[in-house]
Amino acid sequence: MKYLLDTHIFLWCLNGDKRLQAEDEEIIVDKTNFIFVSVVSAWEISIKLKTDTRFRLRTSIKKAFEISGFEILNISFKHVLCLDRLPMYHKDPFDRMLIAQAQVENCKLITVDPKIKKYKN
Repeated sequence: MKYLLDTHIFLWCLNGDKRLQAEDEEIIVDKTNFIFVSVVSAWEISIKLKTDTRFRLRTSIKKAFEISGFEILNISFKHVLCLDRLPMYHKDPFDRMLIAQAQVENCKLITVDPKIKKYKN
């Protein structure tokens, strides 16, 4: 099965954060699953590093993506076009793009965000 990680899930994986739910961790470590992290997450992390003084990353964004071992999902025009069809349950542009990517790529989006869970994916 194919899965796309929400940015906070990606960060929790990197940091061994206890907020990562056991069932999500099982999916992520299962070698039969394909786990993707989007360049959208790199973009979001980059902005948070500049705008939120409390936000820290233990390494560079590039290194974080490399050491994760997850497949990197780039943004395509198909993903952008999908945004137009999404209802406005969620207004965060990063989350909306992740939702669109998950729908286009037929991935389940792993998240704990209740607004994202309103979308079919």
